[in-house]
Amino acid sequence: MPVISFAPETGVWLLSTPSTSYALRIDETGAPCHLAWGPRLTLAEAKELAAAPAPPASSFEGRPPVGEELPVDGGARYGTPSLQVRFADGTRAFEWEALSHRVHEPTPGSTELVLKFRDRRHTLEITLHYRVHDDSDVIERWCVLRNTGEETVALLRADSAAWTLPVRDDYRLSHVTGQWSAESQLHRERLPFGETVLTSRRGITSHHANPWVMLDAGEATEDHGQVWSAALAWSGSWRVTVQRTPDGRAGFTGGSGHEGMTQPLSPGAEFTTPRHAGLYADGGFGATSRAWHAYVLAHVLPHPDEIRPVLYNSWEATGFDVDEAGQLALATRAAALGAELYVMDDGWFGARRDETAGLGDWTPSPDRFPRGLKPLVEEVHRLGMRFGLWVEPEMVNPDSGLYRRHPDWVLHFPHRTRTELRNQLVLNFARRDVAEWAYGWLTRLVGEHGIDFLKWDMNRPFTEAGWPDSNEGAERVWTTYVHHLYDVIDRLRADHPGLRIEACSGGGGRVDLGMLSRTDQAWTSDNTDAADRVLIQHGYGQIYPARTMSAWVTDVPNQLTARSVPLRFRFHVAMAGVLGLGGDLTRWTEDELVEGASLVAQYKRVRHLVQHGTLHRPRGPVDDGPTAVQYTARNADETLLLIWRRTPRHGTTNPPLRLADLDPTAHYRDTHTGAVHSATVLSNYGLRPELPPGDWASAAVHLVRVP
Repeated sequence: MPVISFAPETGVWLLSTPSTSYALRIDETGAPCHLAWGPRLTLAEAKELAAAPAPPASSFEGRPPVGEELPVDGGARYGTPSLQVRFADGTRAFEWEALSHRVHEPTPGSTELVLKFRDRRHTLEITLHYRVHDDSDVIERWCVLRNTGEETVALLRADSAAWTLPVRDDYRLSHVTGQWSAESQLHRERLPFGETVLTSRRGITSHHANPWVMLDAGEATEDHGQVWSAALAWSGSWRVTVQRTPDGRAGFTGGSGHEGMTQPLSPGAEFTTPRHAGLYADGGFGATSRAWHAYVLAHVLPHPDEIRPVLYNSWEATGFDVDEAGQLALATRAAALGAELYVMDDGWFGARRDETAGLGDWTPSPDRFPRGLKPLVEEVHRLGMRFGLWVEPEMVNPDSGLYRRHPDWVLHFPHRTRTELRNQLVLNFARRDVAEWAYGWLTRLVGEHGIDFLKWDMNRPFTEAGWPDSNEGAERVWTTYVHHLYDVIDRLRADHPGLRIEACSGGGGRVDLGMLSRTDQAWTSDNTDAADRVLIQHGYGQIYPARTMSAWVTDVPNQLTARSVPLRFRFHVAMAGVLGLGGDLTRWTEDELVEGASLVAQYKRVRHLVQHGTLHRPRGPVDDGPTAVQYTARNADETLLLIWRRTPRHGTTNPPLRLADLDPTAHYRDTHTGAVHSATVLSNYGLRPELPPGDWASAAVHLVRVP
């Protein structure tokens, strides 16, 4: 079956992925309409769907609010529009006229459908893009809008895509909410009738929500059932609106920007929406997560095949009290513990002694580093580690040389208070001169000092998002800011191919497919409490793979929660992602250093499974029973089971954990105990791992195929 096929007599297009189909047609009015998204179809079967009569509707219903490929404002449409425009004469409606279509292969293994339309009267063209990959069921969609006239067109809303589900008796919505240090809290709840809006108005992806959704009929489990999902590749403000209609339909539309924003489209200009990737999976939430993980590894990350190193970060050990001698002492201990990447956090530059001053003055503090950074970098390299540095290029303290020279460089409105959060303001990256300034000092810093890694932070959202000295600046700043941010990172990486970057925004405030396409991992949360991290990492892993999930072992009592849990438990939780160390190693006891080094070595033996294996969740987070995740090699030669138990309650059942993705004909040996288990027993009857008695018990079980 061709990947993309067409029936010109009916206007039906069929996109085929390895396991799914997506069908649409151009109707008699010239509008692109949805037909199907789900199990595989033939073109003949898609045509059969197109021929089915529409249900009768009263004059009060109009066009169905879900069912168009990109619902527009105009005509008898009363649902959420994906596209709203205002032309120079005040007209706000859009009428479709089909112009052309094209199918091509932009890269080997990928096929793209391009459908071009225009408004019947006004000078606006819109091109709908659909891209499929030979190795993924994810479908990428986006739009390009072009003003072909001589007057500016206002884009009041320009979503990337609208997605329509088949009719079901009921629907359930899965998504995450949260806040700083409590990101990625997973919710699965019945979808109410009407509209449910998920959004960020903060200029960043946000701690409070994330631009992905999953929908099912209320019947899906971890291992069974149909699930429809989508994720937006955008690192600024965004909005996703999920609709459920009285006639039993459901769908959603999503794109960049929040309500009240307008994107001016000048004569001859184009606006390209971010990609909105969608996935249908039949295999429950587990199969959905695994398909997303495979897609991110194959088509999003810049260096997906790499093994991420064990890093040490100085922040929780030193805070702002940073100097060369202290960093050298920590680096020596980190290397002995097994760290492969040493990252010096905040406090190394300018007059930075606390959070009130210094941001924007990105030169090494002469009293703390009188010889500059090079001696420290060279010693870290001599110790066998790569060297990384914390930066916050988008921020400035009012108490800084940069702000005193360029107070106009921050987001602001005239005659309005410049709101400080964390004693800092947001630099206007929408200004080309600001973006060029940031790129210039960053590329010099990396090149002159041999920096291997940047922890790129952003510790506050937008306020007063204005640009007084630019025409229409306040309208353009929200999107232009993100495009310039992307451009700075892309150019920096092109200048320094060996540079690796961690995305951070006060923790997990900027995790999305757009940022992950130009970084190597993400700081999941500023909350390093292992007990809280189990829930945070569970929500994160619904879409994003462990290969991107940075997780640290830090000291107890935890700086945020004051909770104390054993070192072994902290390590086992962090081993579920990209392991990092963040404690004050100068205060660790000899026993802790020995145990830590042993656990780091254990992680290195299994991290290829965590970072490149397939994830199963034998048991989700529960308060009084074990929680477990399983990572399996793609060839089924070995698997890792991580188990955590918080505070057990007497009488609580503890059923065996059934493992997945094993070779049913094989036997597997426990590398710690030497015990041999048949795959049949492990898969059908389960494994009951031995956990230490008492609270905060954990285990890591590594099973390898017996030759």
